[in-house]
Amino acid sequence: MQPTDPISAAVPFERKVVYSLAALYTFRMLGLFMLLPVLAVYGTEYAHHSPFLLGVALGAYGFSQALLQIPFGVMSDRIGRKPLILIGLIIFTLGSVVAALADSVYGLIIGRFLQGGGAISAVVMALLTDLTSDENRTKAMATIGASIGVSFSVAMTVGPLLASWGGVGAIFWLTAALGLVGVYILLKLVPDVAKTAVPKREAVAVPNLLWDTLKHPQLLRLNVGIFVLHFVLMSSFVVLPLVLQNQLQITREYHGLVYFPLLALAFMLMLPFVIIAEKRRKIKSVFLIAVGLLLVSELALMLVGTHLIFALLVLFVFFIAFNVLEATQPSMVSKIAPAGAKGTATGIYSTCQVLGVFGGGALGGWLLQHQGINSVFLLNSLLVLVWLAVAWSMKPPHFLASVLIPLRGRDHQLIAEKMRAVDGVAEVVIVASEDTAYLKVDQRRVDRKTLAAIVEQV
Repeated sequence: MQPTDPISAAVPFERKVVYSLAALYTFRMLGLFMLLPVLAVYGTEYAHHSPFLLGVALGAYGFSQALLQIPFGVMSDRIGRKPLILIGLIIFTLGSVVAALADSVYGLIIGRFLQGGGAISAVVMALLTDLTSDENRTKAMATIGASIGVSFSVAMTVGPLLASWGGVGAIFWLTAALGLVGVYILLKLVPDVAKTAVPKREAVAVPNLLWDTLKHPQLLRLNVGIFVLHFVLMSSFVVLPLVLQNQLQITREYHGLVYFPLLALAFMLMLPFVIIAEKRRKIKSVFLIAVGLLLVSELALMLVGTHLIFALLVLFVFFIAFNVLEATQPSMVSKIAPAGAKGTATGIYSTCQVLGVFGGGALGGWLLQHQGINSVFLLNSLLVLVWLAVAWSMKPPHFLASVLIPLRGRDHQLIAEKMRAVDGVAEVVIVASEDTAYLKVDQRRVDRKTLAAIVEQV
């Protein structure tokens, strides 16, 4: 019998990991996204409702996520990934039940806050890092990213249909059920981890690195960007359902049928942009074009009036811009983050993202209540204009990958000197407490066998 090739043997295992975690992500995000296109037009059925309070309800899960996302990731290093994901899914499911039973907007806000309390995004990505090889990790994360995009498109269609049948409460009951499906996936399909397979610096945030990473000028631009992007998304959907219903005379039951073809086409058109950005290394150019399209779409939304075809065209441009920016920014964070700080950079980035969710929902609702629909689009336009100015001076990121090399007690200083001399190695950070070298390398130039040979020779 031929001996089993360890690399070939690892492929089915990693495929199972990726598909199960992608499914867990998809089911959880599906429930959250379904509320986006319906709350503005169905939220009037709740007692004590107002546009501001409905906006707070829409964004409330982002506030609790922002508070707990980094702490959850840090705690997962101590008590394990799967136990913490299980706790998060249970909190998420309880929050869904509270929201489903709510008959006032205040109960809805409490339920949404609890939903966000299951802040497991960083822990799921850390578990993915634990269970996949460095060579396959980029593809694994891209698969999860694609699953989120698919869940967004499906939710924008299913949400209005479900709400027309059973109201907003039906969405939350389905969300609770999906949370339980997530628990089943976690316990039955996701493999166990005996111990963390890689040092935590690439998986979750490291408290000691937070300040230095937060003030990194290039990462700071991306953190501003993801805050603005999700602020604009949430505030726009505080008012877009009202635009469709009141200005364009599309009844709320049919809103999903408007969104789905636009999102499907936008997703297909996004792919060439992403390919150009990554394969041809034009990521900054594509990024700036997408920010510009987002600005144009927000300005144009103020001019929609009762013109249906124009409105659909503007929404189409909005979805293209959003999809491209949502896909390219995490890649840029990964490329720009210093060696050994990717987990920290990603944690800060994700926290800014959910802060944008909360800010967009709350402030969008307040502006709608006091100043009207166009004031929301005007504020969004100003924020995107500021973002465009901030991003314009951003340095094009180097296309570098993270590599971790265990040193097995060898001479750290000598290894670092030799690795820095290898062609394609841009950065080397030695963490003595972990006996590990963190590298940023150009994968087109670097020879990984040479790096491994250095450790063996020393």
